[in-house]
Amino acid sequence: QVQLVESGGGLVQAGGSLRLSCAASGRTFSSTIIGWFRQAPGKEREFVAGISRIGTNTYYTDSVKGRFTISRDNAKNTVYLQMNSLKPEDTAVYYCAARGYLGATYSSKDKYDYWGQGTQVIVSS
Repeated sequence: QVQLVESGGGLVQAGGSLRLSCAASGRTFSSTIIGWFRQAPGKEREFVAGISRIGTNTYYTDSVKGRFTISRDNAKNTVYLQMNSLKPEDTAVYYCAARGYLGATYSSKDKYDYWGQGTQVIVSS
C-alpha cells in the first residue's frame, strides 16, 4: 500500500512558476514508478510527466517539454514537479500516481495503482 499526498498548488500568473510535491508513505518508495497527471474541468485526466524508480529516466507530454521538470528524492520519499513558464492552459488539478508495474508506458494511467487527492493549479492570463 502506498499513500500519496500532493502539495504546492495555487494561483499564479502566466509566465510564473510553481513546484508541486508528492510525498509518499507505505511500501518501498524506490520500487515505484511515479507519474504526474492533470485534469482540467470537462476534460479527461492526462499524463504530464513520469519518472523511473531511481530517477534515471523521465518522460513528458509534448505540451510541457522544456517547461516542466520531474525529479525524485528517494531518501525523502518525495517526487517533485517543477513547473516554469506556466500558461493558462496548464490550469488543472494535478495528481501524482504510483505503480510497481514496469511493463507499460508511463502515460498509461490505468496501470497506476495508487493516486493522491490532487492539488489545484490555476494560471491566470
